[in-house]
Amino acid sequence: MSNPSADAVGRAYIDQARRKITACQDRIVHCLNQLNDAQIWWRPLDSMNSVANLLLHLCGNVRQWIINGVTGTHQSRNRPQEFAERGPLPREDLLKLLSSTVNEADRVLSGIASAQLLEPRRIQGFDETVLSAIFDSVAHFQGHTQEIVSLTRMQLGAAYRFAWTPQTREQGAPTRQ
Repeated sequence: MSNPSADAVGRAYIDQARRKITACQDRIVHCLNQLNDAQIWWRPLDSMNSVANLLLHLCGNVRQWIINGVTGTHQSRNRPQEFAERGPLPREDLLKLLSSTVNEADRVLSGIASAQLLEPRRIQGFDETVLSAIFDSVAHFQGHTQEIVSLTRMQLGAAYRFAWTPQTREQGAPTRQ
C-alpha cells in the first residue's frame, strides 16, 4: 500500500467535510418537506428549540466557523437570537437560507489548499486551526441534524417517511422467513 501525500490526505479531508455537510442538508430538507410551518416552529418545551431554531443556529454556526472563520473575515453574529426567534419564518425562507449557507460554505471549502489546514484562526473566542474549525463545525452540523430528525419523528410518529431504509442483509434489512 502506498503512503499518501499530506496534500492527498488534506484534500480527502476537505472533500469528506463537503460531502458530510451536503448529506446533512439533504436530511434536513427531507424533514422540513414533511412538516408544515407550525410543526417547524414547534418546541417540545418552551425551554427547548424548534426545528427552525436549530436551522437558524446551524446557518449561524457554519457562517461563523467556516464561511467567515476559515477565510479570516469578520462577521457579526447574534447567536442568542437564533434560539430566541419564534417566527414564523416560512419553510421556503428557511430552506433558502440553508441552501445559500451550505452552498457558500462549499465554495469556501472547495477553495482551501491542504497547506492551509494548519493555519491558525481565532473564531468565537477560541484559538483554532482551519482543520479544527472545519472538524468542529461539521460535527456540530451532524449533531443538530440528528436532533432535527428526532424532532420531526417525535411530531410525525408513524407518518414519518425515512429517507433511507436498508435493502440488504449487509445494510441491516430484516431477514425474510
